Amino acid sequence: MAIIDTPEKLLEEEKRIKKEIERKHKKTPEQLYDERVKRVWDAIELKEPDRVPVVLGGTLFAAKYGGLDFASAYYNPIAWKQAYIKVMTDFEPDAYGTSGTGESGHVLEALQPTETLWPGGPLPADAPYQFVEKENMKEDEYDLFLSDPSDFMLRFYLPRVFTALAPLSKLPPFRTISSGSFAGLTAMFVSPEFKLLAETLSKAGQEHVKWRQLMGNWEEELASLGFPPIRSIGGAGGAPFEQISSRLRGMRGAMIDIHRRPDKLLAASEMIQGWSIARATPPDLKKRGNPRLGGSGGILRGAEGFLSKKQFETFYWPFLKKALLVSIDLGYVCNIFCEGKCDDRLEYFLELPKGKLIIRFAETDIFRAKQILKDHSCIMGAVPSPLMVTGSVQDVEDYCKKLIKVCGKGGGFIMRATTDSIEHHKLENIKVMVDSVKKYGGY
Repeated sequence: MAIIDTPEKLLEEEKRIKKEIERKHKKTPEQLYDERVKRVWDAIELKEPDRVPVVLGGTLFAAKYGGLDFASAYYNPIAWKQAYIKVMTDFEPDAYGTSGTGESGHVLEALQPTETLWPGGPLPADAPYQFVEKENMKEDEYDLFLSDPSDFMLRFYLPRVFTALAPLSKLPPFRTISSGSFAGLTAMFVSPEFKLLAETLSKAGQEHVKWRQLMGNWEEELASLGFPPIRSIGGAGGAPFEQISSRLRGMRGAMIDIHRRPDKLLAASEMIQGWSIARATPPDLKKRGNPRLGGSGGILRGAEGFLSKKQFETFYWPFLKKALLVSIDLGYVCNIFCEGKCDDRLEYFLELPKGKLIIRFAETDIFRAKQILKDHSCIMGAVPSPLMVTGSVQDVEDYCKKLIKVCGKGGGFIMRATTDSIEHHKLENIKVMVDSVKKYGGY
């Protein structure tokens, strides 16, 4: 791939690709877009489409496929977009599962996050992104968080997750500041550390604006080439336990809290969910790109390996169910990722309205999921990563054929790998997964 280095050149390349698409298919990208959207929505609405739809994503895979290093997703958005377009036009899935690159590496460098390691920054250019889980809220800080969450986030949380924001920890509690005391407080802002903080925030802001300009309207660019996304941003989110156990207390802290301070854990969950519901808005139906596929929740820390059914019913499901119902009432079809093993969680989804969910599975037995959720929810997945990494082309084709036969029966099924981190999957296996629905997936 000859790497493109300006937005103008990429625009010219997209025009060339559109002509090539029309020549190949004898249809415009707009016509192909409409066909793919209909195919996906027929599956979502539990109908039989013309064939089983297939989704392909992968931020780092796009970089690798285009001959770039992984760092390009953080430092070279033009080249990365070119590579992602190449993935879409070479494989031709019905929808894509990645709506943008990673964050700007320059913004991350300025802020110095303590939880994030990224290629081209702290990691080698060809190493995948890593999340470093930390305890950012101590066990004795629940009362501060619950009584004054803004103060906690500003003076405790942010300095812990961004090294560059450490000076914020020296601010007094905002609730103690009056009009008479604020003038005296300004003296601390002339100190070297606060001057550096101001310069850092300005630099990070400039880099973020530059990043957004280079990314442009990415979803619209892909739509103009005929490819819709499988999800959009919006809705009331998921279970707050995910946020608490990954971003605030850490997994160890949250598990201890279940036993030692369950009331505080539940109170924090209620408060966080209240924020999520308050900022939830209906989908913008004028926007292209499946805007109704939002309201997403996911089950990772609520999966079998983390919570018992009793704990799930206390700390997780009531909040996830409420969030999904709010999102559905706003007009979304909720796209849920069951990232962990959820075999004994499947029946809970039957408590939600029929035809209002896409449930993506990774470790769950998707054949059992089909038995339980058929005629109720669209299921998505689940070609296993081990098979895609180590299996032969024939192994993958046979497995996909079985998925189509069993899970595709009667509609309500979308083919997808169990993860979008497919950069280490065999290229020929990715191809046969996408091609399998075109070969065996017709109704």
